[in-house]
Amino acid sequence: MTRATTVRAVLAAAVLLVSVLITLTMSPRLGLDLQGGTRLVLQAKDSATTKANRESTDRTLEVLRQRIDSLGVAEPTLTRSGEDRIIVELPDVQDPRKAAEVIGRTAQLSFHAVQGPGTEQEKEKGKGTGLTLPDEQGRLLALGPARLTGAGVKDAGASFDAQQGAGWTVALDFHKGAGRDWTRLTGEAACHPAQDDRRRVAIVLDDQVISSPQVDPSIGCNVGLPSGSTQITGSFGADEARDLALLIKGGALPVPIEIVEQRTVGPTLGAAAIDASARAALIGAAATALFIAFVYRLFGALAAVALAAYAVISYAALVALGVTLTLPGLAGFVLAIGMAVDANVLVFERAREEYADRPGRSLGSAMTAGFRGAWSAVADSNVTTLIAAGLLFFLGSGPVKGFGVTLAIGVLASMFSALVIARALTEIASRSRFVSDYRGVNGIARPGRVRTWLTRRDPQLFRSSRRWLLISTALIAVAVLGIVVRGVNLGVEFTGGRLVEYSTSRPVDVETARNALAGAGFGDAEVTTAGAGDLSVRTGDLSNDEEHALRAALAEEGGHTTKVRDELIGPSLGDELRRNALIALAIAVLVQLGYLAIRFRWTFALASVAALVHDVIILVGAFAWLGRTVDGIFLAALLTVIGYSVNDSVVVFDRVRELWAKARRVPVATVANRAVLQTVPRTVNTGMGALFILAALAVLGGDSLADFALALLIGICVGTYSSVLTAVPVALVLEKSSKAPPPARKRAPRRTSGAGAKRRDPLDNGARV
Repeated sequence: MTRATTVRAVLAAAVLLVSVLITLTMSPRLGLDLQGGTRLVLQAKDSATTKANRESTDRTLEVLRQRIDSLGVAEPTLTRSGEDRIIVELPDVQDPRKAAEVIGRTAQLSFHAVQGPGTEQEKEKGKGTGLTLPDEQGRLLALGPARLTGAGVKDAGASFDAQQGAGWTVALDFHKGAGRDWTRLTGEAACHPAQDDRRRVAIVLDDQVISSPQVDPSIGCNVGLPSGSTQITGSFGADEARDLALLIKGGALPVPIEIVEQRTVGPTLGAAAIDASARAALIGAAATALFIAFVYRLFGALAAVALAAYAVISYAALVALGVTLTLPGLAGFVLAIGMAVDANVLVFERAREEYADRPGRSLGSAMTAGFRGAWSAVADSNVTTLIAAGLLFFLGSGPVKGFGVTLAIGVLASMFSALVIARALTEIASRSRFVSDYRGVNGIARPGRVRTWLTRRDPQLFRSSRRWLLISTALIAVAVLGIVVRGVNLGVEFTGGRLVEYSTSRPVDVETARNALAGAGFGDAEVTTAGAGDLSVRTGDLSNDEEHALRAALAEEGGHTTKVRDELIGPSLGDELRRNALIALAIAVLVQLGYLAIRFRWTFALASVAALVHDVIILVGAFAWLGRTVDGIFLAALLTVIGYSVNDSVVVFDRVRELWAKARRVPVATVANRAVLQTVPRTVNTGMGALFILAALAVLGGDSLADFALALLIGICVGTYSSVLTAVPVALVLEKSSKAPPPARKRAPRRTSGAGAKRRDPLDNGARV
């Protein structure tokens, strides 16, 4: 065993050992869509005195943290997003009404002198710097300017006053300076006679009078309450008094906030998604392992072992880095298992070619040449996928970010698995005399059936390139027709509104549910089935109280009704997400174009991007024809398809560049035909690995992952076609107008070729006239 192989084996064993320890000792951090709970996105707004910027948003976040801690939510998460947004995650909170009410109130507390009765005209127009607001009984009071704010309150607590019969009250304790202001304010009010409105002090919370008590008759004029403390009395219940004390104690928010996104997921849905994804991963991975072992025999089985190691390493990296595993992220983890065989397939196919070109060489030498020859295609294809993952992270929102992180970790782990673990195993095996002597065992010394059939038939695919372009144009026309005629069914995430899924104890058909909701005043609600007998209700702007009433209307028909999933997206956020989706697609195209133009010829770059756009249009058109929802999960699938499509094109054009550099006088169409025939086995075998996983996800992944798996199934099939029969014909058309010379041949390291060995022409298929 060589020194390099020993280093790879030791490194692989060390990384795998650490990964197993992490897997056994640490638990993954589950997102709310997997463990259940509520996620709120809050938008800070400018106030009359404070601008919503990074500083004020940070202060707002700290106030919210105090409020949420007082709610008793286990392990809440609060983070600032951008300059003026706050993301709040509340595990196990299924009814967001109370949390949203307490969190979202600005708690602008102020204390005012009462100047006398008010009028409706004063209320509408305002009166100087004061306010005209109704008191607890609904009588209008004219108030003076704020003399004291909630910032002066040191502490607040709710208590039940049984001795004086005041019921639940909120006791306030002021800071020293604010206590003097309070004494002065109550002393001025005490100068007016008893029962006079001007002897009252109004306590206002968020422009609403919550209490306006009379100053006790025992208090003298200009004396005031000496204690520096007071009690807010009123018709409070226990919960109201506690919530009010919480708001006052937590402090006023520096700026008002608005809930622009709200997502609630029931714990049963998350548990079902985990179970379904685990089954899909096991079955899909087993099918992929069996397939690659069938095609490449012993070396395929060793790649399957490396694939299992990849799954452990990738999972351990997710856990160790503290990545929040979301539902799309879980799907990305499962999908990456199928895509991880790509590098192994590239290497094995290249080793087969090296072994066939030089029959006298050893199996170990052929494997080394296979790894060396496939490196360029492996690196370029993985870089394009990492670009797509980066765009998902930076331009996606919510769970889609988790998919981007998971995909990126999966790509890096798959490269380590293929280039370190699989290489160490195959190099050790290739040096065994038994493996070298028995060609039917190692799976490399004999060409595959697909390669043999193609070599024998030698079809001229690009004798007429334009026919393939006509077929691609027809497919695009059908897709565009679907987009125009059927329209794109944008999800709530892109349009704004509310989408709620309910599970009922008794079956309720859609028409009955529609009639029940219409009778309750929700005539504009769209009702559809959500699988397994669940109902999906989509509306425009719907408050939490209105959602509670909507659920009650369904319960009259369906019995016990449980909320399974709840998504609320504000219209401004929907516009922003839709705009970001278009920006992500545009950036994906431009970045891929720039990268490919640097790595390849400009003709190859434009052809790859043309195939990419072809795939995007067809995938969107297919979803339009099928009436499927286009949402953030679809965007994740679409960007993944972009990376996969360019991945396939890179492999083809990498081979075209290599063969053309070795035969610069041969027409490029002939070179391209040979390159495609040589890379077809890799394309088919890699696609099969991904298709096994996606088919398992589509069948076993449940409704939450069905559209995701369907989009990727369509995208991979279309991307496999376009990388060969769209990208190459476009490149051939562009090459006719290009004046750039063929690529220069790379200098290969000098080595002996063996006695009598003669290297074949790279374009020679072995046929003789």
